[in-house]
Amino acid sequence: MTDQTPKGKRRSKQKTERLDIHTVARLANVSIATVSRTINHVPTVNKKMAKRVWEVIKELDYAPNSQARSLVSGRSRLLGLIVSEITNPFFPELIQGFEDVAVEHGYEILIGSTNYDPERMKTCIRRMVERKAEGVAVMTFGIEEPLLDKLAERKLPLVFVDVGPERPEISLLRVDYHRGIRQGVQHLAALGHRDIAFISGPLILHSANSRLTAFKRAIQECGIKINPQWIVEGDHTMEGGMTAAEQLLTHGNVPTAVMCSNDMTAIGVLHEAYRVAMRVPDDLSVIGFDNIHMTRMTIPPLTTVQMSCYDLAREAVMALRAHVEKSLTPNREYGIKTQLVVRESTGFPHGTMEHLRNSADVPK
Repeated sequence: MTDQTPKGKRRSKQKTERLDIHTVARLANVSIATVSRTINHVPTVNKKMAKRVWEVIKELDYAPNSQARSLVSGRSRLLGLIVSEITNPFFPELIQGFEDVAVEHGYEILIGSTNYDPERMKTCIRRMVERKAEGVAVMTFGIEEPLLDKLAERKLPLVFVDVGPERPEISLLRVDYHRGIRQGVQHLAALGHRDIAFISGPLILHSANSRLTAFKRAIQECGIKINPQWIVEGDHTMEGGMTAAEQLLTHGNVPTAVMCSNDMTAIGVLHEAYRVAMRVPDDLSVIGFDNIHMTRMTIPPLTTVQMSCYDLAREAVMALRAHVEKSLTPNREYGIKTQLVVRESTGFPHGTMEHLRNSADVPK
């Protein structure tokens, strides 16, 4: 008789009943075991039955008890994500992508932020273990081997960026820093720039060293001589970009272009250039790295190297699933491409014939 009840009335009727797996099974006309297997994304469930189960779950707005599911299945279906900091817009974008992909495959996520603090890293690791995360993506882009080794010793599936312990349950996301940075240097060289500076991130971070190495290699490939005074260490913050830009733009020879290890540094350079009355790109060309969302809205919109947050998130979840789910074979490495995105913060060097021609074309 229940199956004849119009769907519009079924929801109101269930408000007086206890919503649980038994209710879902009865309304979907399947067994409790089928509901359980459907909720836990077991691939052998009959597709028609699974469709009926999900329709009832959606109609009733039923939220399965994840703790109960964990006790029954022996799996938490929980993936951990550890990032360096929340204040850098790159990481919220990464977290959003990671959650979107994880949820799509039936997982929940647990997030931890270290703020580059070893003690906070210890806390993050402890939380992941206590909550029985099935795998953890460590996206700190840093070098904290003693702490990460402790996590690896627990035989928990892990994903690291660039470097990590050589163990069967560990995969790496290999970012092709050189490709995007080479494109950026070649773009500047083609415009006529030869006086090119670079603001790195904190050199205790492996990723910052990799980006600096990629820049030096690309500069040499273009036959441009590196000026050691134009290589400045930053801290991947907007304030750090402003401080580094002050050092480059107000003392001695001034470069015509600046590449930055990340977008927040580049935004700091834009601010400092404005403060010292330098026009971008007329007086100074600026390139960032990451392609965070706000780079489209800076003034001018920032030319930058894209390292897709979604690509990082997708490959991280794929790697963790491959370690956790026996139907998949994990790889040791997953490649992450980079690509230059040209916007309006790069142009011809000031005083060159091309620059003068462009200036003459601008309406007075």
